[in-house]
Amino acid sequence: MVIRGKQLSRSELFLLCLFLGLSLESWAGKIRYTVPEETDKAFFVGNIAEDLGLQPQELTERRVRIVSRGRMQLFALNPRSGSLVTAGRIDREELCAQSVQCLVSFNILVEDKMKLFPVEVEIIDINDNTPQFKLEEVEFKMNEITIPGTRIPLPLGQDLDVGMNSLQNYQLSSNPHFSLDVQQEVDGSQHPEMVLQSPLDREEEAVHHLLLTASDGGNPVRSGTLRIHVQVVDANDNPPAFTQAQYHMSVPENVPLGTRLLTVKATDPDEGVNGEVTYSFHNIDHKIAQIFQLDSYTGEISNKEALDFEEYKIYSMEIQAQDGAGLMARAKVLVKVLDINDNAPEVTMTSVTTSVPENFPPGAIIALISVHDQDSGGNGETTCSIPGNLPFKLEKLDDNYYHLVTERTLDRELTSRYNITVTATDQGIPALSTETHISLQVTDINDNPPVFPQDSYSTFIPENNPRGASLFSATAHDADSNENAQVTYSLVEDTIQGAPLTSYVSINSDTGVLYALQSFDYEQLQDLQLRVMACDSGDPPLSSNVSLSLFVLDQNDNAPEVLYPALPTDGSTGVELAPRSAEPGYLVTKVVAVDRDSGQNAWLSYRLLKASEPGLFAVGLHTGEVRTARALLDRDALKQSLVVAVQDHGQPPLSATVTLTVAVADSIPDVLADLGSIRTPGDPDDSDLTLYLVVAVAAVSCVFLAFVIVLLALRLRRWHASRLLQASGGGLVGVPASHFVGVDGVRAFLQTYSHEVSLTADSRESHVIFPQPNYADTLISQESCGKSEPLLITQDLLEDKKETFSQVNFLKIYLGKENYCIYLLSFLTTNSSISHIFL
Repeated sequence: MVIRGKQLSRSELFLLCLFLGLSLESWAGKIRYTVPEETDKAFFVGNIAEDLGLQPQELTERRVRIVSRGRMQLFALNPRSGSLVTAGRIDREELCAQSVQCLVSFNILVEDKMKLFPVEVEIIDINDNTPQFKLEEVEFKMNEITIPGTRIPLPLGQDLDVGMNSLQNYQLSSNPHFSLDVQQEVDGSQHPEMVLQSPLDREEEAVHHLLLTASDGGNPVRSGTLRIHVQVVDANDNPPAFTQAQYHMSVPENVPLGTRLLTVKATDPDEGVNGEVTYSFHNIDHKIAQIFQLDSYTGEISNKEALDFEEYKIYSMEIQAQDGAGLMARAKVLVKVLDINDNAPEVTMTSVTTSVPENFPPGAIIALISVHDQDSGGNGETTCSIPGNLPFKLEKLDDNYYHLVTERTLDRELTSRYNITVTATDQGIPALSTETHISLQVTDINDNPPVFPQDSYSTFIPENNPRGASLFSATAHDADSNENAQVTYSLVEDTIQGAPLTSYVSINSDTGVLYALQSFDYEQLQDLQLRVMACDSGDPPLSSNVSLSLFVLDQNDNAPEVLYPALPTDGSTGVELAPRSAEPGYLVTKVVAVDRDSGQNAWLSYRLLKASEPGLFAVGLHTGEVRTARALLDRDALKQSLVVAVQDHGQPPLSATVTLTVAVADSIPDVLADLGSIRTPGDPDDSDLTLYLVVAVAAVSCVFLAFVIVLLALRLRRWHASRLLQASGGGLVGVPASHFVGVDGVRAFLQTYSHEVSLTADSRESHVIFPQPNYADTLISQESCGKSEPLLITQDLLEDKKETFSQVNFLKIYLGKENYCIYLLSFLTTNSSISHIFL
């Protein structure tokens, strides 16, 4: 019967702790504490923060926690005080049974560094268990002829405590026939035996009642009792005898339930009831009694529960044989359990990181793994492995712990998630293994700049595009993720023709689409060279750029422009001269035109659109040369009007026209006479105006002639002063005098004027080319008479009427330098048709 003592109070437990010398030791590199059993929850065990070299608040900051294996959590950390405390009531007997020393081992994990600190806590036994017997009473039968000195083994008492708190002695109640003798075994256990001191007499006393008391050495002392009844029977000469004093057997732990393990055999030579032997367990552990079954008649021992090598390696039991008269014999049975590989390794993730950045350095710890196999020998030896194609490796630590570390730098762009299979395998036959999986996410860092598919791009856009037109779409790809892959686009600052690039184009920062901010003109801008930059949103941001060439395509948006004959600004018609003696193919003039477009849009062709005398003139298709197609006849009109069209080859084609007036005459006088004769009558106002103009020109000519004569006289006077002329740098030395007198003097005057004559067939308008005098100090030489710098001055003769006049082009008539100058001077003073010619 179990008798439990009073539980110790908190103060008594504390005094006991002081008595036991609760201390912190360092043994074999471990932190060691002691704590008594049966303490309350949160009982102080030791200052773990101090022993780890940490402050109490660092326990939480550095994620310090307890890592234990295969047991319920017995201890906890107090983050406020930094102490190790009990997590609940600790029963030493439940943990360690009757082991002399009860140690609870676990590890303290500093998770931020993945570092383990082994800790051992010794559970100190207190006297909380009373010695007890398996049975409350036992009955023996003894023959009355049993001789004194006969020993009767008594059941053993059992105390779950250890040391002084365990069972220390037995006492037998006083009886004149029996005494107690306690045998001390080698292992320290005590076996009580009842010794017959004096002969029994059934007739005097048939039953003897005794009380066996088992006491421990605790304070206070606890004890248990067993009632013994000795029945005196008639004589039985022979006790049973076992065939073996000790039976040994080895069985595998996976033996099926109900298997007959062995059979004990005891014989008794007596006859009848005295020779009938029955078997029973004697002094057997309670747990063992629940595992094995003994047939009381045959002595067969079988298992009624599974054997477990990890719990008991050897099952020890004592078998008692008793005959019908009460004589007994005992034998010991040892069942050795053979370990088989029936336990797969246990893999525990003590600490694991589920995500790491891709720049995690090689050798960084990913997980702390614990592997344990409950089997023994080779069956309990384990190896741990991971697939070889992963950038990780396992590093073995003490006590079957492993670090899973990176073997090389990770790259999220290659693999963003790893499923790591950790396999623990034992050395048994067949080998057992356990797999556990770790899912590791590789987080992104900004290590990849945006990348364009090509190094450079080119695109073509037609000119005259609308503003806001989409020109090009640039797309860059960033291999990173999230904000590190968010790409924004911009243009690298630049200037084009002195204007910023942003005044020509813009780019959508999100899509990379390039837009035109103005309409492009091929004639002004043929291409734009720019750089598009792509920048991600990482920290720090990474960027790349690509060159883009925008080529403006020409469109036929410019009509041909006639350069010659140039149209006067007053709207008059130009006149060209063709002698009547001209042969077919004679070059009359040449139409010169240009087109500001390019390519085929600028290829020009010429054709005669209209002519007053068809077939007389022809125009070169590609040269624009106006030539006579046949010889001129007397019947051909003096004034020929030609309309020449200039057309490009664009789509659609554009064209321009120019009107030419060709005067047919052999000489200048003929031209003047013919022009005078064909002059159409005009208004009286026009005749008056022309008269005024002639008078004005004559007056100006006379004044200017007088000025030139005076100037020549002064020059001749200076010429006589040769020194003065040499000092002033004059260049008249050696010049013949004939250049300055008579006709030669007039020639020198005329050499300062233009040789061009502008003719009009209509008296409604007139052009005068005023001579440009030379006011320099040096006279003009004869050689310069051939040079001219005409100045065209158009006078609006009918300003009040606001009429427009056609422009008159100048004809250059080359008659020779000297003859022309003399003839022109005399003609100006004598010809009555001066109203039709203005020099």
